[in-house]
Amino acid sequence: MDYKKGRYSNLIRPLFGFIDLVIINMAVFYFEINLKSVYAFCLYISICWIIIAVKNHFYEIHRYTRLIKIGPLLFRQIVFFAIALYAYIGFFKQPLMSRLALGDYLLLVFLLISVFKFLTIFLLKKYRSVLGGNIRKVVVIGNNEKTRQLIETFNTRLDFGYKFDAQFSIKDEGFTIENCFDYIIENDIDEIYFSVAELSNNQINKLKDFADNNLRELKFIPDNKEIYSKKLQYEYYNYIPVLSLRVIPLQEPVSQFIKRFFDILFSLFVIVFVLSWLTPILAICIKLESKGPVFFKQSRNGFNYQEFDCYKFRSMTPNKDAHLHQATKGDERITKVGVFIRKTSMDELPQFFNVLFGDMSVVGPRPHMVSHTNMYAQRIDKFMVRHFVKPGITGLAQVSGFRGEVEKDDDIVSRVKYDIFYIENWSLLLDVKIILQTVTNAIKGEEKAY
Repeated sequence: MDYKKGRYSNLIRPLFGFIDLVIINMAVFYFEINLKSVYAFCLYISICWIIIAVKNHFYEIHRYTRLIKIGPLLFRQIVFFAIALYAYIGFFKQPLMSRLALGDYLLLVFLLISVFKFLTIFLLKKYRSVLGGNIRKVVVIGNNEKTRQLIETFNTRLDFGYKFDAQFSIKDEGFTIENCFDYIIENDIDEIYFSVAELSNNQINKLKDFADNNLRELKFIPDNKEIYSKKLQYEYYNYIPVLSLRVIPLQEPVSQFIKRFFDILFSLFVIVFVLSWLTPILAICIKLESKGPVFFKQSRNGFNYQEFDCYKFRSMTPNKDAHLHQATKGDERITKVGVFIRKTSMDELPQFFNVLFGDMSVVGPRPHMVSHTNMYAQRIDKFMVRHFVKPGITGLAQVSGFRGEVEKDDDIVSRVKYDIFYIENWSLLLDVKIILQTVTNAIKGEEKAY
């Protein structure tokens, strides 16, 4: 299989959010607001802006979003932000703050962010339509009025940034869903659109499984929107209704920012206050027992199936099979020090550097050795869905009893089910809960921690 790799357009909206935060903070210094603590005020408005943006879906502007929707978004964002600003006066007892200066500040912020938002949207549209950048290749399966309208939209609205590549129709002689799969792989297609009215349930299930296992985005065109669950994401492409089959919270820019911010803070805390003194102690113990490096480096697959070097404290004697064979119960390769650090999960601590560098997250699906990933991708349905997010040091599957050695296929199937549940139901609270459970399990010791 040829899995999707390396797409960076999802960095655009987090960048816009960061620039907005810079604007609202820098504008504070242009006015005499009479603040007791400028930095406390900046922290307050930054947190308020992020919370309001999440609730307002302020950054959920897609390439196909109509400009008429931008105005109400801006208005709601500024109104609620204004309420939060003036609430600061009473909540933090700031009687000397200038209400007039605060109003001037709010007006400047509104103007700057409005200009920036419309300007960036305009430039992005020009970048797609004139320069042909930020393009996603698409195919359409089905041949009816709605699919033809959608294809016309792709071909005429170049500012959307979709490149229509091919159309498949079940009415064509020799059509098979497998031929579509081959074409999608060979031509590196990003997104698949299909008409529900033209495919059988069996074909839809095959298409869904193919998209999941090959990291393609799958969207379908309904024949009647009222028969579908309201939990599915419903969108319009130039008045053409399109439904997204799977909604992943961590694909939202604000959620990505929150999780990344938490990862950086947590990993820095562990590196500074734990690894700074624990590493020399473990290094001496590891070196005294056996020759070889203190750290063990292994290639694993992460976000979008990209390979990265995953670090651990070495818990085995150096051997040529370390990259091929998973540790088993009573494994003779494991050293005495290794038994202890694996039992307490200390061997995983260097992965906080992976988190800090951005290859991993504190919580997420555990990454596997490359050889095992390739094997499971072929054998286990929906295994590749795990690569829609960054891998984690710990995860929901691990604290639910599915860590360590995979003894039978049911073990990895259960792990995948928990990982997919985590991906589709992520929240910061869930991450905190998993971290606390991981610490508890490490203290108590786990049966499969070997």
